[in-house]
Amino acid sequence: MSSIDRSQSVGGTRTYEVRTYGCQMNVHDSERLAGLLEDAGYVRAPEGADAADVVVFNTCAVRENADNKLYGNLGHLAPKKAARPGMQIAVGGCLAQKDRDTIVKKAPWVDVVFGTHNIGKLPVLLERARVQEEAQVEIAESLEAFPSTLPTRRESAYAAWVSISVGCNNTCTFCIVPALRGKEKDRRPGDILAEIEALVAEGVSEITLLGQNVNAYGSDIGDREAFSKLLRACGKIEGLERVRFTSPHPRDFTDDVIAAMAETPNVMPQLHMPLQSGSDTVLKAMRRSYRQERYLGIIEKVRAAIPHAAISTDIIVGFPGETDEDFEQTLHVVREARFAQAFTFQYSKRPGTPAAEMDGQIPKKVVQERYERLVALQEEISWEENKKQVGRTLELMVAEGEGRKDDSTHRLSGRAPDNRLVHFTKPDQEVRPGDVVTVEITYAAPHHLLAEGAVLDVRRTRAGDAWEKRNAEKAGKPAQPAGVLLGLPKIGVPEPLPAATSGCGCD
Repeated sequence: MSSIDRSQSVGGTRTYEVRTYGCQMNVHDSERLAGLLEDAGYVRAPEGADAADVVVFNTCAVRENADNKLYGNLGHLAPKKAARPGMQIAVGGCLAQKDRDTIVKKAPWVDVVFGTHNIGKLPVLLERARVQEEAQVEIAESLEAFPSTLPTRRESAYAAWVSISVGCNNTCTFCIVPALRGKEKDRRPGDILAEIEALVAEGVSEITLLGQNVNAYGSDIGDREAFSKLLRACGKIEGLERVRFTSPHPRDFTDDVIAAMAETPNVMPQLHMPLQSGSDTVLKAMRRSYRQERYLGIIEKVRAAIPHAAISTDIIVGFPGETDEDFEQTLHVVREARFAQAFTFQYSKRPGTPAAEMDGQIPKKVVQERYERLVALQEEISWEENKKQVGRTLELMVAEGEGRKDDSTHRLSGRAPDNRLVHFTKPDQEVRPGDVVTVEITYAAPHHLLAEGAVLDVRRTRAGDAWEKRNAEKAGKPAQPAGVLLGLPKIGVPEPLPAATSGCGCD
């Protein structure tokens, strides 16, 4: 292992690739892993390269088949590693935290296994594995450093994740995240705001506050209104145009947060509020500390304070013991709440969770039938809600890589303040990702809007300048970043590049 195959290296420097699975917290961590590796002298592998010198898997343990997916990918790399002396493979994230030594036993060609609490150790562990010529497994039981304090290589020049807390204090019976991420630990407000101000100084104009249970922020520091105060403080940062957050929990969603959203101009009229089930019986079995009435009450208050808010959710179909009547209660909430979008999941056993051992596991055929009914209902509602946008004039932040047909349709894509995806006619003047355009909506589909007329206004921004500067700096470099996919699947068939609006589906 001491020799290095330079054939896939760039300019004699070792290359790396980070493969990310799971929620936004994993995406956030992957940006830090990339930053750590580049700080240690590695460079991003060229797009389309057969294999990098170092391949890092940042894993998720939420789905039942997460380990099968990982070991399948590791098996695919085994012959490549055997043919490339010096190549290294590292596995981190939630599955690594859970399985620990099992990974090396099942895939002995893996060089490094690290957990969710010690991602900052990756470069050291890689070097130690290279020198000692044996696998390094290091799993910390508690957080060593907030990921946000580590070097980062952000995927976007104009939008950024900002972690405000890690871990979760909930005990939902279907979720393994608290066991892997630990108890909630909050960052100091001053540190968060300092990071945001630094990002804005670099040209970032949109930030997303991130936490496993983001609106529980303050429980660790003893201030129940800390999250609403943080939102209001973000409103005072000059140059910060858009503030979003994910994912909240209905239990902790208080009136002061709704007021802060409504009264802070740069907090966007968008809310992702996980439902999981509309049945009080199922919610109790899930150990969700709210019931249908409480949930719909939150939605009603948000709509009263922010009439144009787009509300999305997570729903699990087929939780153990779910009856037809329970499922009908979920459909009832969907009809009442009229979500702009729903991330729907068929219940999947999470090994190590109480729900995996519950009686009343639902047959796959029944779950599939319910799932299809839910998807059909939500598709209908999404389309109806999107049709209400036709005729509205909206400001869009131009996005990069979100319109897969943009080249063939001669359009560009952007996000409205409520995070709806809008494809618009390409104007004659140059428009860059991060710039802001004003358009009139002319057509609605279930999952996107069209603005087919001429762009009404183009506003060049510091965020667009930052994007342009980044691309100019990349020009001529052999390593072109492939980008980490941000977000979760939309309703029904998974999409590779939707807006990132939810966590693990377990909030």
